[in-house]
Amino acid sequence: MPPFAFMISYGGTMTQLTNRRSIMTLFSDGNDLLSHRVRMVLAEKGINHEIVNVDSENLPEDLIDLNPYNTAPTLVDRDLVLYDAQLIMEYLDERFPHPPLMPVDPVNRAKLKMLLIRIKKDWDPLVEKLIGKTDKQGVKQRKELRESLATIAPVFEQKPYFMSDEFTLVDCALAPILWRLNEMCIELPESAVAVTQYAQRLFERESFQESLSDVEEDMEIVS
Repeated sequence: MPPFAFMISYGGTMTQLTNRRSIMTLFSDGNDLLSHRVRMVLAEKGINHEIVNVDSENLPEDLIDLNPYNTAPTLVDRDLVLYDAQLIMEYLDERFPHPPLMPVDPVNRAKLKMLLIRIKKDWDPLVEKLIGKTDKQGVKQRKELRESLATIAPVFEQKPYFMSDEFTLVDCALAPILWRLNEMCIELPESAVAVTQYAQRLFERESFQESLSDVEEDMEIVS
């Protein structure tokens, strides 16, 4: 069935499902990088919301009906259903403008969005391939991610946050990756100490601590 046909045929069902929820709801996988990012934005903004924890192997019927791709994170806000993590993050920042997590001016805003795209295209696929692997598996991807972080380490020395004096959506995207470094058997070289220091600043934020799922709390953090 073509995508738009799906939207038309299931529009009534989606409306019924969203109308059931009087509070903003996030379908979230507690071990998922993308879900973690959205939870961090929700916590940073102090948004009243409900978390529905999902198992990727046993998805709830509501999520299957709401999201044609059957993926987490999926955000339900009244009649609106979103299921792309970056779109969700940007929507939350616009819907709840304080504190702002994106620049106001269009040029810097576009630059920030490009950084998010770079992270999504360059690093997220590596993380996806490394999670759950032993140190003898994923050697190529592990080397690529470690060297990439080490190469840009000087950038982390210039500002308290990534290329910014203020905490932004880019930091929300990077924090869950850095939290998972030990989980991916990645040890940063001494030359990348600025990355480690940056990571610790993020991990100490109250919003980051609130964003952690039970599974993520048990992860051994980068040190």
